Amino acid sequence: MKIGIISEYYYPTLGGIQEHVHHFAQKALVRGHDVRIITPRVRGAYDRQLAGSHAVPVIHVGRSIPIYNNGSIARMALGYKLGNQLQHIFENEAFDIIHIHAPLTPMLPLLALTRSPTTTIGTLHTNFEGSLLLRLFQKKCQQYLNRLNGLIAVSPAAARPLASYFQTNCRIIPNGIDVSQFHPDLPRRSEFDDGRINLLWVGRIEPRNGLDRMIKAFILASQRCPNLRLIIVGDGPLRPTFEAMVPTAYKPFVYFSGFINASRPSYYASADMLCVPTSISSFGITLLEGMAAGIPIIASDIDGFRDVMTQDREGVLIDTANINTFAETIEAIANDKSLALNYGMRGRQTAINFSWDRVTEKIIDYYREIKNQETGQTSRLTA
Repeated sequence: MKIGIISEYYYPTLGGIQEHVHHFAQKALVRGHDVRIITPRVRGAYDRQLAGSHAVPVIHVGRSIPIYNNGSIARMALGYKLGNQLQHIFENEAFDIIHIHAPLTPMLPLLALTRSPTTTIGTLHTNFEGSLLLRLFQKKCQQYLNRLNGLIAVSPAAARPLASYFQTNCRIIPNGIDVSQFHPDLPRRSEFDDGRINLLWVGRIEPRNGLDRMIKAFILASQRCPNLRLIIVGDGPLRPTFEAMVPTAYKPFVYFSGFINASRPSYYASADMLCVPTSISSFGITLLEGMAAGIPIIASDIDGFRDVMTQDREGVLIDTANINTFAETIEAIANDKSLALNYGMRGRQTAINFSWDRVTEKIIDYYREIKNQETGQTSRLTA
């Protein structure tokens, strides 16, 4: 099949959608499918090392600008006659499948919905608590959704918000993880291999990802467990604000890596536990990266994470807003090597179930299923 993937989010920015788009596209290429990623241009260098030997062809449409939304930094394409550009691409490429990620977000996804001439699939990635815009434009958005031939959600947490506004029929197919890229046997980074217990935080530095909670819990835990180090992998405009939160006495033991992409697995390999104090999420891709690396997880007890992780199996789900509880949990795992090892071993087993090979097969099978059902259908999502 020839597959066109539409996404506002792709490298060099990082996030769950970017990882999903890239790894699915790579695996589909390996299976003999012809794939193009259609996305706006983002300022920054594309990471060829992460792309690996199966680099996916990318078609850029417009330029991407950041927008604050839902406690996070969203992105939107701007440019001249974007809809016409998409239509021209669709006519030239003659895709069998057009797969739109986050189909109700402007600009490329919505424009692609109106221009797609072939079988069109959408994937929902976002968990949110309510939307005035969706309520105000409910009828119009339902019309957009009805243009889809099939709809996927990466988790029940991603499916639920839209189901409260629209008639939808989602197939749950999770995000995946590259279990060869993230692996327990990778060597530790030399700068972190000095006997200290390394806590890892990974994500965009933005409010909902809970870096403030992480820093506070690290400081409190360090008062009783002084052999800790905090490694922060990620970047964002609020980075100076969080750097200023670290007291002078603790600055030697808090490392801000900045933007990391291809070498990210080596940071997991250097960690003794992963902490994910996010306040809202649709899917725990960062949790899966930690599980694949074989390290114990401390994560917020929220919907998107419960879809991936089981309490006291791969780690613990807690109220990370309670800094005392957060710090005590860090101490408990830091002081019990056997417990940490068992969490890590079970996490690796869980991650294998989410391997990109398995997830890609499920998506391709869904394409074929929808193709076989298409004849005679008018509205696939409300039927």
